Amino acid sequence: MSTRTAFARRLTRQPIAHDAAMAADTRAAFADLPAELASLLAATAGCSPYLRELMAREAGWLRVALTMAPETALTTVLVRLDDLALADLGSGLRQAKRRVALLTALADLGGVWPLEQVTGALTQLADRAVDLCLKRLVADEIRRGKLPGATPEDAATAGGMVALAMGKMGAGELNYSSDIDLICLFDESRYGDDSAEARAAFLRVTRKMTALLSDHTAEGYVFRTDLRLRPDAAVTPVCLSMAAAESYYESVGRTWERAAYIKARPCGGDIAAGQKFLTTLIPFVWRKHLDFTAIQDAHDMRLRIRDHRGLNGPLVVEGHNMKLGQGGIREIEFFTQTRQLIAGGRDPALRDRTTVGALAALAAKGWLPRDVAAELTAHYRAHREVEHRLQMVGDAQTHDMPNSAEGVARIAHFMGVEPAAFRAGLLARLARVESLTDSFFAPGRAEDGPELTEKTRAVVEGWRAYPCLRSERAVEMFKRLRPAILKRLAEAGNPDEALAAFDGFLAGLPAGVQIFALFEANPQLVDLIVDIAATSPLLARYLARNSGVMDAVIGGAFFSAWPGAQALAAELAARLADMPDYERKLDNARRWMKEWHFRIGVHHLRGLTDAFQAGKEYADLAEAVVQALWPVVLAEFARKHGAAPGRGAVVLGMGSLGAGRLNAGSDLDLIVIYDPQDDEASTGPKPLAARPYFARLTQALVTALTAPMAEGRLYEVDMRLRPSGRQGPVATSLAAFQSYQQDEAWTWEHLALTRARVLAGDAGLAAEVEGFRRALLLAKGPGAQVLGDVAAMRQRLQAAKPAAGLWEAKNGPGRLMDIELMAQTAALRLGDPARRVEAQIEAGRRGGFLSQTAATDLLAAYRLCWRLQAGTRLLTGGVLDPATLGLGGCAFVLRETGEASTAALGARLETLTARAAAVIGTGLGEAAAPVGDDGQT
Repeated sequence: MSTRTAFARRLTRQPIAHDAAMAADTRAAFADLPAELASLLAATAGCSPYLRELMAREAGWLRVALTMAPETALTTVLVRLDDLALADLGSGLRQAKRRVALLTALADLGGVWPLEQVTGALTQLADRAVDLCLKRLVADEIRRGKLPGATPEDAATAGGMVALAMGKMGAGELNYSSDIDLICLFDESRYGDDSAEARAAFLRVTRKMTALLSDHTAEGYVFRTDLRLRPDAAVTPVCLSMAAAESYYESVGRTWERAAYIKARPCGGDIAAGQKFLTTLIPFVWRKHLDFTAIQDAHDMRLRIRDHRGLNGPLVVEGHNMKLGQGGIREIEFFTQTRQLIAGGRDPALRDRTTVGALAALAAKGWLPRDVAAELTAHYRAHREVEHRLQMVGDAQTHDMPNSAEGVARIAHFMGVEPAAFRAGLLARLARVESLTDSFFAPGRAEDGPELTEKTRAVVEGWRAYPCLRSERAVEMFKRLRPAILKRLAEAGNPDEALAAFDGFLAGLPAGVQIFALFEANPQLVDLIVDIAATSPLLARYLARNSGVMDAVIGGAFFSAWPGAQALAAELAARLADMPDYERKLDNARRWMKEWHFRIGVHHLRGLTDAFQAGKEYADLAEAVVQALWPVVLAEFARKHGAAPGRGAVVLGMGSLGAGRLNAGSDLDLIVIYDPQDDEASTGPKPLAARPYFARLTQALVTALTAPMAEGRLYEVDMRLRPSGRQGPVATSLAAFQSYQQDEAWTWEHLALTRARVLAGDAGLAAEVEGFRRALLLAKGPGAQVLGDVAAMRQRLQAAKPAAGLWEAKNGPGRLMDIELMAQTAALRLGDPARRVEAQIEAGRRGGFLSQTAATDLLAAYRLCWRLQAGTRLLTGGVLDPATLGLGGCAFVLRETGEASTAALGARLETLTARAAAVIGTGLGEAAAPVGDDGQT
């Protein structure tokens, strides 16, 4: 057998090409390979854009690798990492990740490796990456004299630091696009009185390691790294002393943490110290007596996962979560780990880290029938293969089946079977796993009295395992609060909805008693939480993730008068001025914005403001954020590249932001205009020519607003309203902007300018931009083609974005976008500088473009649609549906719109939007003549 066929001779299967054209291109690119290899590559490329890209990028290496046995190819990749210096480690690891990802995928898809070898290869790379990062980074700390008493030789054991691989990495079972779960510890006994200084060094190492592995660069990433399985992750540092971790587990460790440590394994750094630490945890993980309470705890966990993720619906292929859904991977893992916890304390043979190995051990010891263990093993392997195909399509860490038949067909073909057979087989496996595992869990009954329904009792039982109820003091405080909370929840319009939302809030709270102390001292907060839970699940979820906002709620300013955009901008600017570094400024801006955003939502929800005041406040808040962040971004950019050339730039708010009215879910439409005057470039440490300077400055602003950080992101940003849209530069010079608007812009771009408003930047440039805007509207509005262009645009919009039904407030004839289009048309035709819809419609009436009746009809429909849209975005991310909104949500919408029932509201919406649509259709169809009160021109 020649070495060239070492891989090819082991092929046993291959996918079915889902995209024949992509498959053909790849086959042609690799036509020099043996036919069976070219066929595998082609079929794979026809199912996975990600793998197709890897093949093209690593084509030279791949040709050589496929001449070897895959084990040899893998070893070669991993061994080459050992010689990498710290400076080259990030690039080298990313190259290795690309190659190992490609090799394992092909070995998996071709049936060359079984599941255990596929997941094992991915885990080997993760182990090597973590170990090298720790040792190289600790060596650097030693070199810089930052690790007290350490010598260069101590780098071989990472100075006593160890990373524990948890979850699938610990078991050697990493999935194809898996995160890696790590717990980082250090042996404090090596440092004595210098342990605090040592901890600071190890914290730096942990953060740098996470960045080396997780950061996305032009070369990709290595592994997304998750450190949240460490003790009390919400409040503890990312690297702990072993003594502190041991103390935590001895005092407050919970069942899920015991289950997590079944798979724990030292994977990098001081392996011996890590193993010693795990030995000390044996009494915590493995109880000496048979531990049947683990069954209840595991069942509670299953219920919470299903309830929180909405996974209790009917079993269907589309959208099914292969990990957490009914009959999924987690069901088998829970089933297995729970049995291990019950009996593993007495029988070390049951402590296998792997799922398949543990099932075999349980069967061998009589804890499982052998046929059940064999069947679950087969289903587990099949589930994991489907999981891998889902992730191989685009290297996404997903477990959800596609939501479309086309997407499901792609996965079926990736599995090498036709869609109908794949569907039938998958549903049968899921149902069978559900049947085998569900009967094992027998939930107990909560001791809350007969007034609780079974459903309520099950939810309340699960509260005992939440982080916020970890300590005895928290439990005692909550016991005093619970009757009042349950009473208020029972009195909600829909008690089940309110309970589910409150459960989500409670689950998201961190450990500690502060929130319960607040509730005891401020009973009105309980009413507020229940009100939010019963009405707006979105606000409840936000509150769960940001419980610290309760401090703002009890502060005196929460219910005071709205301060306005300028006062808010000044407040944020003052806060940011006190922050020492750029990232902390951005994170604090996020925290500040979210508190105010939550305040607006609560005021709207509780009737302290209406949709129009809330819309103004959301816009004021966004304007304040842009105003306060712009100089921060500018200063950071100038530090590297010098002051902005010429007069600098201004940031324009477009669309709803420019008009000063946003809703709870709005993104920001922005454009940037700059004037370099006679300056060709900046004069900083790294000077830039004017055009790239402002382009990169604009990107820095967008990143400052959109980047996900510890406190989340500020806003999504849309810059498509700039000249030439996506094809144009992200920042536009004043001269180019003026020239484009005068000579090239389409009518829709002139319509967009009717709502443009400078938010931040040089005052002189801002005045010039505004003067140009007004002059341009006067010049372009009377054009003969305007109404025809708008009418054509309206038809395209309605074809592209039709109404989603009666309750759609935004899209469709006579609804928000349609009315806004007509209002902008009125402002453009008359050259009026008004930006708000009402003012633009009034300008149209005043100038004779609209009659009084037409203006009245447009405003009536607009006001109702805005109230619906603003209310909908506060309650849900989708279209309003009274049938699923819940009683609390429906009551809010009816109060906001002044209607007695959803039937009456629907009838009114239908009538008003029909009238508005008729006005718009008539107005755009009658050249430039005004629409009369009787519909005649």
